[in-house]
Amino acid sequence: MGSKWRRAKVALGVNLCLYVPKTLEESRRPDDDAGSLSPVTVPRPTTPVPSSSGLRLPRSFSKSSSKKTCSICLTAMKAGQGHAIFTAECSHSFHFHCITTNVKHGNQICPVCRAKWNEVPLQSPNAKSKSPVKPIARPRDNAWMTLPPRRSSQNQPSPRPERLRPVSSIFNTEPATFNDDEALDHQNRPVEKKSSNPGGVTGKLEVKTYPEVSEVLRSVSLKDFAVLVNLKAPAASTSSSRAPVDLVTVLDVSGSMAGTKLALLKRAMGFVIQNLGPFDRLSVISFSSTSRRNFPLRLMNETGKQEALQAVNSLVSNGGTNIAEGLKKGAKVLIDRRFKNSVSSIVLLSDGQDTYTMSSPTGGGTKGTDYKTLLPKENRIPVHAFGFGADHDASLMHSIAESSGGTFSFIESETVIQDAFAQCIGGLLSVMVQELCVKVECVHPVLKIGSVKAGSYRFDSRTGSIEVGDLYAEEERNFLVNLDVPVVSGVSDPMSLLNVRCVYRDPVTKETVDLSSCSEVKILRPVVMSEGKNVVSVEVDRQRIRLRAAEAISEARVLAERGDLTEAVSVLETCRGVLSETVSGRAGDPLCVSLCAELKETQERMASRQVYETSGRAYVLAGLSSHSWQRATARGDMSDTTTMSYQTQSMVDMVNLSQTMNFGPPLACSKSNSSSSANPPARRKLRQALTFPARPRPR
Repeated sequence: MGSKWRRAKVALGVNLCLYVPKTLEESRRPDDDAGSLSPVTVPRPTTPVPSSSGLRLPRSFSKSSSKKTCSICLTAMKAGQGHAIFTAECSHSFHFHCITTNVKHGNQICPVCRAKWNEVPLQSPNAKSKSPVKPIARPRDNAWMTLPPRRSSQNQPSPRPERLRPVSSIFNTEPATFNDDEALDHQNRPVEKKSSNPGGVTGKLEVKTYPEVSEVLRSVSLKDFAVLVNLKAPAASTSSSRAPVDLVTVLDVSGSMAGTKLALLKRAMGFVIQNLGPFDRLSVISFSSTSRRNFPLRLMNETGKQEALQAVNSLVSNGGTNIAEGLKKGAKVLIDRRFKNSVSSIVLLSDGQDTYTMSSPTGGGTKGTDYKTLLPKENRIPVHAFGFGADHDASLMHSIAESSGGTFSFIESETVIQDAFAQCIGGLLSVMVQELCVKVECVHPVLKIGSVKAGSYRFDSRTGSIEVGDLYAEEERNFLVNLDVPVVSGVSDPMSLLNVRCVYRDPVTKETVDLSSCSEVKILRPVVMSEGKNVVSVEVDRQRIRLRAAEAISEARVLAERGDLTEAVSVLETCRGVLSETVSGRAGDPLCVSLCAELKETQERMASRQVYETSGRAYVLAGLSSHSWQRATARGDMSDTTTMSYQTQSMVDMVNLSQTMNFGPPLACSKSNSSSSANPPARRKLRQALTFPARPRPR
């Protein structure tokens, strides 16, 4: 009788995790589930729980997949294997230590169905410091995310033990001020000072200048006489002395990111977390209809990486797209922090249109305010924006990146999101020059600076200064200074044109480096021109070609936005013809070849209105961002020999590392691919400057 009454109570149970006492008759029988650490769970009625977005889960999901696999660590869940299993009031089950970690980060809703919980799991205040639960073995080749090996709590104590807090303190709203960032551990570590070889390129910024021609007749005046200023950052130093980074990732987890997109995003974030150093700090912000700080600014030591990975793994897709709220919260993390690393940056990723706050800069909407107001004004923090897929707002993402000093990248294929992130952090982890300011001043009293081709960098015509900012290891910047050279009289002594002065801060030693007398530009002013001295500098010619191609792409974009695609294609075709007839083009210069290939690719993406709306606009904006900042961005690749991407060696190495990592097939596709599992897929071919497949797929 007791057994029947017990079964009836289970069948009619309510939405709670209950412990039903056994009767005397049941206690005498052997229990098959005696080894389970979880309480007796009353199953929820078969009606699915609606999520916050109004969508309903299929009935088969909670009965099969959610009970066989932990949705947080994505590993099998079975009673009797030494792991406590927690079953929530919505009937979804998780490993107990996984869900308690998830709860610790402030998640009071189910990671699967988004139902709000009334009762939450919490470690017992009397729990021992040594946990009897063994860590879960996560095979590296069979999961979307590769987790670093978990430290055994029995052998080594946790470097940052956390106090047990009451439930109310865990689930209250986010603090008004994000001043809970972890203290920096490298304040007193020894710093390796760079060598101070005079004129050397290993420890100091290298500055070179190239006049358009070396001689100009005294009787001749020239307008827009070009002088090229070339800057190159020193090579990367050892990992122990590089500048540490404060990185905030602002990730779109709206409903459109569900499935493979979110799985690939988690894998890409796992790659980022693994490659951050113990002195770097990371914070994770997610946004859908609202924004949430999933992980505070923490050091990426072994413990921090584990916690960050668990926070990323707990992300679920749901709701709309509120880019403004996510960006605002990401900036707030960096504004409110108590401690600051040398390098700070925000990585913003979205695959959709902002459906809540503000309209696109190119649109006619009037809702909301300018996105620039969401970013700090005093301390400029670059936002590296990534447009994901064909439905994102490329104009908006490009505008956010441009106003902050960051880059815009176009991730056309979802499978290369990790490569795109790898290229970005490859640069951020190799910053060698900060707050670089280049001052150009005329030496001769009758000279006058006409213009400076500086792209998106700020040029102050009153002081003749260019605010360059940060440079990655071995990264180059080229600026064309146009002068009006007058007629002169007198002897043919060398004529001094410009003085170039560079001032920057070493991000490791924090010292200010002043290269006052680094370069002075001189030309000869003879009465009669010497033979062979009127040849235009190859370096100047190459930069003129680059600027001309970028201007043609910009002009074509304006025409395309007006709907005149035919004229836009004509402008690009004309520029290709001009470039191929230049000295560099006829000589097969790699820069000129790559620019011609980029112009051709842009033409193909303006073949029709549908192609332009789908991928052309994003491709063009990513290219313009790359040219204006002279920094690599993720966009469609052309071929091994024609890619122009401004990639540094640090970026190439990080992308190659991403491409050589071996991951298993997607979890969602594992069943469908089971028939071909006997033939493992071939390893991806390495590409030095190729990170992203490019051509638009037929629709």
